[in-house]
Amino acid sequence: MAEPLPPTRSRIPGSGLAKGLAVTLRTMTKKTVTAQYPDAQPELPPRSRGVIGLFEENCTVCMLCARECPDWCIYIDSHKETVPPAAPGGRERSRNVLDRFAIDFSLCMYCGICIEVCPFDALFWSPEFEYAETDIHELTHERDKLREWMWTVPAPPALDPGAEEPKELAAARKTADKLAAEAATAAEAAELAARTAEQAAQPEPPAGGTTTGPATDETTGTTAGTTTDATTGTTSGTPEPSKPSDPQDGAS
Repeated sequence: MAEPLPPTRSRIPGSGLAKGLAVTLRTMTKKTVTAQYPDAQPELPPRSRGVIGLFEENCTVCMLCARECPDWCIYIDSHKETVPPAAPGGRERSRNVLDRFAIDFSLCMYCGICIEVCPFDALFWSPEFEYAETDIHELTHERDKLREWMWTVPAPPALDPGAEEPKELAAARKTADKLAAEAATAAEAAELAARTAEQAAQPEPPAGGTTTGPATDETTGTTAGTTTDATTGTTSGTPEPSKPSDPQDGAS
């Protein structure tokens, strides 16, 4: 047998209307939170997905963003140019030059795949959202408009103090340290070469004869020296001064 249903409570007529009016009265007494747009601009989160900005200098026309776009809303046109060699005798190189970069925001679903797959950091999210148009065909924005939105891209957040150094900075610092070490080595080599050249430029002592050291007479206190001639082998000396006579000898 089915269990009997519990008895329902009898409602007071008009209780639902009174409850709704109570909610309305509580809301009327609170301060409004409506932003008076466009006079007051909203405060958007730093990672808001508004539109996509293009940094044209980093674009190499690799077409990776257009191929990976699931909506096929990115249109890119380019042509090749020949670049003269950087040094005499070098080979000419060809490079792609960007002619058109457009995004159809009527098809874009803001998935961000194009920004993630760009290997050269040419695409960025911008919090700009005021790009509504009266005609759907005008939602295809060309590279000039995308470049204007690039200047509205916020700065990246600061890194965690305990995070590892970015690979780009580590590679640049390693290259700078290597160049500094090479410059220091070259400076030491140049200083050593200068010292060697200075020593080689000093005059050599004359080879005509050899001078012996001076000799001092203990009695008279005079100094005599001898000189040896390297050609004849003779030795000449400085004559010693005569000894003064004793006055007592003359008196005797």
